[in-house]
Amino acid sequence: MVRRYDEPVEVRRGPVADWPEEGPVQFLWRGRLWKVRGVLAHWVETGAWWQHGGVRAVLGSEDPSPQPSQQPGGTTLEELLGERRLWRVEAGRGPAGGVGPGTFDLCHDPVEDRWQLVGCTD
Repeated sequence: MVRRYDEPVEVRRGPVADWPEEGPVQFLWRGRLWKVRGVLAHWVETGAWWQHGGVRAVLGSEDPSPQPSQQPGGTTLEELLGERRLWRVEAGRGPAGGVGPGTFDLCHDPVEDRWQLVGCTD
């Protein structure tokens, strides 16, 4: 069963076994420390650039009004090109990470340098 979340987490990055780049090795969620046992997947998602009022106006949409999240003065290039990196990891609690194993989706926003837990499968 997959549960969706949108909760901030603290993440420690480092070398991950059998993974070519640095990734999350531990994370603190709801006061509990989770140790990453392995990275199952990693991908990058772009922001919803097509939802910005400036883009809709250029495309000829009948509703060029800006979204509530849009800053006065127009859409910035950073908003249009924003990306977030997602990591699907297997993690557990305890010294060896063996208690309460589960699969977690961690999201990193490189612009704000912020991590969030966005999904969990147990």
